[in-house]
Amino acid sequence: MDAFAAAFAAAGDLILSADAGLVEIIALSLEVSLIAVGLSALIGMPLGGLIALATFPGRRAIIVVFNALMGLPPVVVGLVVYLLLSRSGPFGVLDLLFTPTAMIVAQVILVLPIIVSLTRQILEFLWIDYRETLRSFGATRIQCLATLLWDGRFMLVTALLAGFGRAIAEVGAVMIVGGNIDHLTRVMTTAIALEASKGELALALGLGLILLAISLVLNVLAQSLRSLGETWSLA
Repeated sequence: MDAFAAAFAAAGDLILSADAGLVEIIALSLEVSLIAVGLSALIGMPLGGLIALATFPGRRAIIVVFNALMGLPPVVVGLVVYLLLSRSGPFGVLDLLFTPTAMIVAQVILVLPIIVSLTRQILEFLWIDYRETLRSFGATRIQCLATLLWDGRFMLVTALLAGFGRAIAEVGAVMIVGGNIDHLTRVMTTAIALEASKGELALALGLGLILLAISLVLNVLAQSLRSLGETWSLA
């Protein structure tokens, strides 16, 4: 118990003193995850919106596929990206393996289905209310999509937060494609796994507490934005 208390105290000291190693790991984690979520949003929100508004053969199958991909095993994604980026893979010439870019690619693959599926669900719900009005104004499909994305912005942010939560907590894929290299590809989750295996609990606990705090903030933001969106829609 004394050792456990000492580890917590040391973790607290690392956080309060803004330890350089701790800050570096946190900064890289946030950078990789935010870029991955941003890229996923640029691709996933328009795609989810088009699926929500369009009617075409195979639409139901595409929805099922994206819903299934929300549960992609991270280690499988990591393995696939590793094979694609390895020297013998089709993109090996780019020399991206064991770099933050490879980690971003893996996280985009994991986050994109979440954003596509949640965006589709949100915009399908809004489309029921907006469809007749927008059609009466003669709005094009692109104009309808832009209107729904804007009016559903508060609810759509919750989709981004869900994607960010998935990305920031990911360990399997980024460990495989990033290699957990100190000062280069070491992020919070991989550092926690490494430090815990070494018995260095202070840094692992410090990073764990930061990760828990991020998770708590994300949940509070998601709930607040959901309530704000509901209030806005009723106003």
